[in-house]
Amino acid sequence: MSATAVRRRARRGSGLGLVAWLAGVVFFLPVAWMALTSFHSEADAATNPPSFTASLTLDGYREFFGTGGGASPWPALINSTVASVASTVCVLLLALPAAYALSVRPVRKWTNVLFFFLSTKMLPAVAGLLPIYLFAKNAGMLDNIWLLVVLYTSMNLPIAVWMMQSFLAEVPVAVIEAARVDGASLPVILARVVAPIALPGIAATALICFIFSWNELLFARVLTGVVAGTAPVFLTGFITSQGLFLAKVCAASLVVSLPVLAAGFAAQDKLVQGLSLGAVK
Repeated sequence: MSATAVRRRARRGSGLGLVAWLAGVVFFLPVAWMALTSFHSEADAATNPPSFTASLTLDGYREFFGTGGGASPWPALINSTVASVASTVCVLLLALPAAYALSVRPVRKWTNVLFFFLSTKMLPAVAGLLPIYLFAKNAGMLDNIWLLVVLYTSMNLPIAVWMMQSFLAEVPVAVIEAARVDGASLPVILARVVAPIALPGIAATALICFIFSWNELLFARVLTGVVAGTAPVFLTGFITSQGLFLAKVCAASLVVSLPVLAAGFAAQDKLVQGLSLGAVK
């Protein structure tokens, strides 16, 4: 390769890197602005144009955590944690054998099966809201956190099967055959052979399912009340038709976003490996 081609490729790489950094900054600016606004008073947060030199305060966080006499957010945060973690575990337990059957075991017309799984996500959520509400009402499960666990499991299962199928397709068949020769049963193969090899893909799937469950608002808003309300539902209670609430909402949004950010930061290496698994043969 000539020196001119090398310099041209280097300039192209530098240009793409600069574009990536600019895109990252653009996407990060709203989050940074939300964090800064959460430390302002309501009067300073509502100024137009916004004030960058306004004094900082923790009043928004005090109001969110109920120190001023308001409702405590801990029950809602606990409900979101239970619904998100429990549904994610259920999704993984169901998606792993299904993805194994579609990727390792010979299944006729497996692409049609995957498309059927994905087609269930094409139905607008609001279209199924009324039937689910009537079912929950007749079954006496309104304002029940386990109803959300079942719903979130069914909502995230199709995308989890779709993702994990591509991950498990990269598992060497020879390793599975060797385990079968040694007399390992299917549960043992899944737990001790397939799962460790596909761990990055499983971690990426789990993180995405957790994020989807944590952020879900529509069903939680309609099907829950005082007992099983989740963090997004609690967050909407800060928005009123009168008065100033911008700083308080920003503080609440930042706190509610922290579990997702922490999970993503903790699993970032597995997430990158999982999302790139299967992309390159």
